[in-house]
Formats: sequence, C-alpha cells, structure tokens
Amino acid sequence: MSEAMSDPVAGGTRFTDIRAGGWVARLPARFRPLALLARLDRPIGVWLLFLPGLWSILLAQVGAWTSLGLVALFALGAIVMRAAGCVVNDLWDRKLDRLVARTAGRPLASGAVSVPVALGFLLLLLLAGLTILLMLGRTAQILGVVSLVLVALYPAAKRVTWWPQVMLGFTFGWGAPMGYAAAHGALGWPVLPLYAGTILWILGYDTIYAHQDREDDALAGIKSSALRLGGRTRLWVALWYSGTIALIAAAMAMAGMGRDAMIALALPGALLAWQVARLDIDDPARCLALFRLNRWVGLLVGLAMLIGR
Repeated sequence: MSEAMSDPVAGGTRFTDIRAGGWVARLPARFRPLALLARLDRPIGVWLLFLPGLWSILLAQVGAWTSLGLVALFALGAIVMRAAGCVVNDLWDRKLDRLVARTAGRPLASGAVSVPVALGFLLLLLLAGLTILLMLGRTAQILGVVSLVLVALYPAAKRVTWWPQVMLGFTFGWGAPMGYAAAHGALGWPVLPLYAGTILWILGYDTIYAHQDREDDALAGIKSSALRLGGRTRLWVALWYSGTIALIAAAMAMAGMGRDAMIALALPGALLAWQVARLDIDDPARCLALFRLNRWVGLLVGLAMLIGR
C-alpha cells in the first residue's frame, strides 16, 4: 500500500509511493536515505527489470545449471542496475521531483542526500554492475555496455516526447536480448518478438503508473503517455497488452515450445485483461496496485516458458 506524505511545497498530506517504514526504518540513520534513493523500499522495480532477462534465459533452453547460474546473476544485476538507474533518474529530475507530490520526498529532491554523495553511490553501483557483467560472455557484455546509454538517456525522454514510456520499454526490456545472449553466446530470431512484446508490456504498465502523476506532471511541464492518452488509456493499454501476449507466444513458438506452454500463457493474459477491466485512471492507489500486479504477470510468463522447456 502507498503512504501519505507531508508535501514540502503545500504543507498538506499528498499521495506518494515512498515507503520509509518497514525494514528501511531499521537501518542505521545514515544509510536510510541511500536505501530510499536506490528504491530498496519498493522492490517491484527490481522484479520488472529482472523478468525480461528471466524470460529470455528460459526461452534459450540451455542446461538447468547454466540457467540457474544466469538467473542468479541477472537477479543480482537487476538489484544493482535498478538502483543505479534510480540514482541517474533522480539526479536528472531532482528539481522537477520537487514539483510532483509523489516524488517530492525523494532523497535528492528533499535534500536528504547531496549530489556528491549520490554520485559516489552511483560509482559504487556501477562498479558492482561491471563485476557482474564480466562474468557473462562477450556478446552479453557488449549489450550490457550499450544498456548504459539507454539508462542515461531515459530521464531526458519526458522532457522531449509524450512517449517516455517507450524509452523505458527499450531500457527495462533490455534484459530480453541480453539474457538470451548470455545463455547462447549470441542473439537469435526468437529475441525479436520477445523484445518487442516486452516493450509493449512496459509501455502498458508504465502508462498505468504514470496516471498517478498526471495532474502534477501537467503543471510541471513533464510529458507522459498518460497525459497524451487521457481517457483513451484503457483502449490503448488493452491493445498493447494483447500485442504483448501475441508476441511472446510467437517467440515461444519460434523457440520450439509446444501446446502446453501456449495454454499456460493464458494465465498471464488473464491478469493483463484484469488490469484493463479494473483500471481507473483517476484513482492513484488503484493505478499503483494494478502496476504492481505485473510482477505476477511476469512470473506466470516465466512459468509458461518453464513448461515449454
């Protein structure tokens, strides 16, 4: 559940998804702002970054021990690189974040973490990410380096286009080609529909997520697909989610996965349909809950692929 916050601008109680309680509150005081900067209070982002890599590793259908090792590396990499991406994003957006209720309490926007400290923390995260990357094959290493360009450019997208969610799709979905390359040592044709389906999935769920900030974004001059689509969001999300399932099914078929795997794909399809049916773009808490449901969508897609092996 989301929590209320004291808005430093208006002095009232405003909607936010920052979760300063729980295990984060039990950390030493000097580490709490860094944990919040890395979004360790909200692991859903780690899941959503990790899941495309999980899919592609399963799609590659290599040996069980190789797959398990890669899954572990990609899980650790998702924790580290999601944190690094959040730091980059908040460095870009620290002034804009002060204008949006949901983000005004972020450590850089509120002043709880200084820019030099954030840069030092980012360097440590990138070194950790490099260590993990060096454990992968050459093609995956090259793709990992390319991903840094996407991470760096994503925060600029909301300033120049109504579709920053597409850029997020390219960035968060990068695990799809990277996981396949790590497993096989090279890219293959099933990667194309898998990556395309992943981008549509991210475009859908992040448009839902963006409706939490719609009014504040408009006032701050921030662009998003939520603002662009408005009341047409349900239709477009339905189309994107339909494309997601169709493209993932195509990737599975190209990888030789059979009927049982396709039947199992109906489960995540049903959860995506549920999101469309329950969507209320004027209810921030519901938008956040539907967004978080995508962890289970991703795990069920992984289950379908596991069945297909």
